Amino acid sequence: MTTIATDRTVRRLTAHIGAEISGIDITRALSGSDVELITRALHDHKALVFRNAPLDDAGQQQFASHFGTLTTAHPTVPAVEGAPHVLPVDSEGGMPANTWHTDVTFVLNPPKASTLVSHVVAPYGGETLIADTAAAYRNLPEPLRRLADTLWAVHTNDHDYAVVPEDLDDQARLRREIFTSTVFETLHPVVRVHPETGEKGLFLGGFATRLKGLSTSESRDIIRLLQAYVTRPENVVRVTWEPDQLVLFDNRITQHYAPDNYDRTPRRLHRVTVAGDVPVSVSGERSTSLTGDASHYTAS
Repeated sequence: MTTIATDRTVRRLTAHIGAEISGIDITRALSGSDVELITRALHDHKALVFRNAPLDDAGQQQFASHFGTLTTAHPTVPAVEGAPHVLPVDSEGGMPANTWHTDVTFVLNPPKASTLVSHVVAPYGGETLIADTAAAYRNLPEPLRRLADTLWAVHTNDHDYAVVPEDLDDQARLRREIFTSTVFETLHPVVRVHPETGEKGLFLGGFATRLKGLSTSESRDIIRLLQAYVTRPENVVRVTWEPDQLVLFDNRITQHYAPDNYDRTPRRLHRVTVAGDVPVSVSGERSTSLTGDASHYTAS
């Protein structure tokens, strides 16, 4: 355990990713030193867990706003009524999340950070897995790392994501239609440099569909190879949800996965995201928007 102050602690959850913070009342406005501690811990551990923090939508939005400007809930999916920054993530109405992804990478400047707050917890299962993409990059053999440094990937919301279209029921088909009601495509570097820490991480996940200059089959094989490093068990923290819990993760250098292992029993989280910057490659080139205008979601 790393002690930051007498009443505030940061307890590491795994060697590479994840920490639990205690001693800060996140239901109230944070002090400057609280924000500094949390920001430093987020850079160090990538994903942070806060327990015993009953937050309504207003409280979650207040907490997230300490770390930057908030995005709207989502580029295409409706927000919680009366809370334009809050996206419901539940077992009834959400898009399937049973795949590894980084939030909203199909726009030019994906979120800086995501917060999730538990409102209804499944009686079993329903965890969230979060992976450290910087550790994955460091794990790459040198020849593969040099290749990854040169690659660019097209990210889009218009693909099967977790379930192929012909396997969707009517309700899921409607959710997909909403999710893809505006199509976005963006070209991002496969290796992204973190704008604050300088760390390099693999910037892929479920919205990355193909690699620039390569065929579909070549892209699929290389993406699968690189993703295997992201999802190594030693690079992953498994968050078991409890009532009144908040999780904050750095969306620029993590991926996450919500396994469908709770038999569709009631489960509801609310997500609020902080606006991010345009990704930059190891050579200093910035991402490029190919299709779709997401200015209503987050200013670029």
